[in-house]
Amino acid sequence: MSDKKAFPEHVAIILDGNGRWARERGRERTYGHQVGAANVKTIVRAAGHMGIKVLTLYAFSTENWKRPSLEVRFLMKLFKNYLISQLKELVEDNVQVHIVGDTSVLSDGLRKGIEECERDTADNNGLILNVAINYGGRLELVRAMQDIAEEVKAGRLLPSAITEKTVEDHLYPSDAMDVDLLIRTGGESRISNFLLWQASYSELYFTHVLWPDFTEEELRKAVDWFTGRDRRFGGLTEKDH
Repeated sequence: MSDKKAFPEHVAIILDGNGRWARERGRERTYGHQVGAANVKTIVRAAGHMGIKVLTLYAFSTENWKRPSLEVRFLMKLFKNYLISQLKELVEDNVQVHIVGDTSVLSDGLRKGIEECERDTADNNGLILNVAINYGGRLELVRAMQDIAEEVKAGRLLPSAITEKTVEDHLYPSDAMDVDLLIRTGGESRISNFLLWQASYSELYFTHVLWPDFTEEELRKAVDWFTGRDRRFGGLTEKDH
């Protein structure tokens, strides 16, 4: 199956490089995170203008708790006092916001901000924005398997009736749609436990541009690269035979 020149409906981005961007300027890593957070709104609006339907941003992984405690506390404060307030402003852009990940371990104040943000944008029917906070792809799949196992145990579901759709229905809300284009900024070439199920057939685009420098022009470069791909969704090319 080939789908050349298709436009990506779901774009996911791993926001990498904030700390290095700050160090290159002789600043603390926290400054890079602050500038990176400000760039979120810019790229969200750019994606909406380009016609992207779903944008999923990897903001904080389950592994990020291993970072220095001062940096983690700053990030949590940033999410609460800055990032969420920025997202609320997207109401006027008709963006529907979802926070995906295990929010149970987040502070009461941050969870309240998340609830308000999702509620305030729930009626919007434009770009769907998923922001992954305390997210891990393996954890998401484990939780899905646990939920499905409980349904089987309760007699509500036969093992033979489990399908890919069953799994998708038990993933975190709003990010189960297959990812067409997965972008990672910052120069690393790995997906770091991000959207393992959803990105199974994604086109992977790695750029050395650090997230605070990732502009609308850089996003367009990635989309243009995607539209030039010959998507085979796992099919072999002639070179593979």
